[in-house]
Amino acid sequence: MYKYVTLKQAIKFPLIFVGFMWLVHIVKVLGHFNWDMYGVHPREIDGLSGILLSPLLHGSFQHLFSNTIPLFLMMTLIMLFYSKVAKVVFFTIYILTGVTVWLFARPVYHIGASGVVYGLISFVFWSGVFRKNFRAVILSVVIVFLYSGYIAGVFPGKQGISWESHLLGALVGILVAFLVKNVEEEHEKADKKRELEYDEPYEENYFFERDIFDKKND
Repeated sequence: MYKYVTLKQAIKFPLIFVGFMWLVHIVKVLGHFNWDMYGVHPREIDGLSGILLSPLLHGSFQHLFSNTIPLFLMMTLIMLFYSKVAKVVFFTIYILTGVTVWLFARPVYHIGASGVVYGLISFVFWSGVFRKNFRAVILSVVIVFLYSGYIAGVFPGKQGISWESHLLGALVGILVAFLVKNVEEEHEKADKKRELEYDEPYEENYFFERDIFDKKND
């Protein structure tokens, strides 16, 4: 019998990651460090380190807080509903978003976890499209309801916002959702089993044989 991942289990990794992100920023602020140069700097060798470091770096507490809630929520949802691939999905989106920003974005320093956030949101939405599983589709609807306003973030606009990170993260999320769409979660198997059982023909039981009155006397 399938054991569902509990909420307590699901939030463990997101809490650790988000907590570490806050720790980095607090150390930065208390030490008056300028770590922006460790962000992604496209097509510069010294900017490669930002692929790993930039999601941990934020320009202000407001910037950090704006990424914390959606990042924690998306990570938790993925840990709950896509537990088989959750960590692979997270780190693939994390790395590929940084790589694509390094390859294609404007030659300025890009910092913050918003690209990863867009990647995770995109992954959850498109997983519903690709998998067509009831739970996955419901999650997609929830994502549309919660984060439809994020669509504007993939277009050039507000100064100081890395819209490229948003756009590229979203595209990476689609790619990752497609690549793992055939990795069936245990709850998906359980749902399919229930559907098959429901679709089986129902055999009615009768007290007498159905053709009893059609039989001729010998």
